[in-house]
This record gives sequence, structure tokens and C-alpha cells, in this order.
Amino acid sequence: MKSARTAGATVKPAAGAARPESRLAMVRRARKINRELAEVFPYAHPELDFRNPFELLVATVLSAQTTDLRVNQTTPALFARYPTPEDLAAAVPEEVEELIRPTGFFRAKTKSIMGLAAALRDDFGGEVPGRLEDLVKLPGVGRKTAFVVLGNAFGVPGITVDTHFMRLARRWRWTGSDDPVKIEAEVAEIFPKSEWTMLSHRVIFHGRRICHARKPACGACPITHLCPSYGEGETDPEKARKLLKYEMGGLPGQRLNPPADYPGRPAPPAPGVAPGAGE
Repeated sequence: MKSARTAGATVKPAAGAARPESRLAMVRRARKINRELAEVFPYAHPELDFRNPFELLVATVLSAQTTDLRVNQTTPALFARYPTPEDLAAAVPEEVEELIRPTGFFRAKTKSIMGLAAALRDDFGGEVPGRLEDLVKLPGVGRKTAFVVLGNAFGVPGITVDTHFMRLARRWRWTGSDDPVKIEAEVAEIFPKSEWTMLSHRVIFHGRRICHARKPACGACPITHLCPSYGEGETDPEKARKLLKYEMGGLPGQRLNPPADYPGRPAPPAPGVAPGAGE
């Protein structure tokens, strides 16, 4: 792997070049970024704990405006009490609100997850549908949530444009748009459909661990030689290493029950909750 200092020296002339990068050159660079991220994060995965499509759907709705860790600490008790759409649809709203309160916006989220549970019960036989056009009709479910579920519960390729993906797609000059639907369409033209789901995981992993919003760890980034935005963050290798998060920084990840190949430590349960509660 090239050192960040050497890699940074490589990218600076490209970033300031007089001639703009051609479309072909951008596509080649983008695909190389994807290949190199696959080497950096071969274990990239959805960072929400789930055991079935229903749990993933509910967890993804709850993840809005909060961390996956907070959701993972909250859902064991929720799914222990309401394991099926039928159970959740028949719940007392105030009891659901209390269970999901830690995720924030708990009244609106309660309305969404109880509404989607009722729709699953009434319109889909209690099963999560495996089609985009059906998923986006459910309360609280947009394209981002739908693609998370399709890609990770049904194996249907999709690009998940969350805040991390948006930020990095713009930093890497894959798009100039700030509209999630436009970004999704433009990125989809760059990569084969078979890569869409794993590309999303890799980009989001990189955004959470290295290429942060406020202070990217440029000096500890393994793909600076491909990045036209090198230098927006900390370029000193030692200082940059201190900015790394989760397993890259020697800290626990976001999942309480991560995949077997995850190299980091599992996250702790919510304070006062015994490990394994609700499983």
C-alpha cells in the first residue's frame, strides 16, 4: 500500500491540472477506487443488526437522524416484544414510543413503523415485498431504505445514497449533484449493476471510518492517489491516524452482532441491557 504522504504528492498535480478530467478517465478512476476499497474493506457489510427482512426494514427506518449503533442497542427489546408485522401493527403506540425513544423522533418513527407493519399485514400477507415499487409505498420508506432492504435481504442490486455516499461521490467527482436521486442515477452509469450493493457498503464504510465530513483523515487514507480532494482534511499521517474510527481506530464497531469476518470488536449493548437480550 502506498503511504499517504507519497500518495498525496501524486494526486496534487491531477487536482490542479489545467485540462478537466475526461469522462473515460473519471470512470476508470472511480472503478479503481471501488477495487481498492474492496481490498481495504473486504468485510464491508450493513451495519444494522437484523435476522430477517422485517427487522432490517424497521431498523433502517429507525436509523434516520441517528447512528446505527443507537438503533442496534434499541431494536433487541423492540423485536423481542414485537417479532412480526402483525405484532407491531397491533401494538399500543405509546409502548412502542417508549421502546424506540433512544433513536430520536420517536413519535414520527412509531407512526412509520406501525404503519408499515400494518401495510405488510394487510397488503403483503405479513411478508416484506422484494420489489422497489412496493417498498416505497410503505410508510416511512424511501428509495434509500428500499435499496438497503433489497440489496441486503433479497440480493437485488441497489445504490444506497446516504449522507456518507453523497459526500464521497462529490469529493471523488463522480457527480456534481446534491440530489440523492440524481446521484444514484449518475453513479449507476459508472459501475456494473452487480457492484452496486457492495459499492455502497464500501463507500459508506470509508466515509464513516476515514473520509469524515468535517475532518477527513487524508494522511491515513489508502486511496489518496485516486482522490481529487486530497488535502481537505488532515494530511499529517500521525495526526490523521488519530482521526480514524471504529475498527480502523482500534475501537468497537456499530453492530452488537457483527459478521464473523468483521475484524473489529462488537459494540456494547445499551447501558443496563444484558448482552444477548432480545435475541
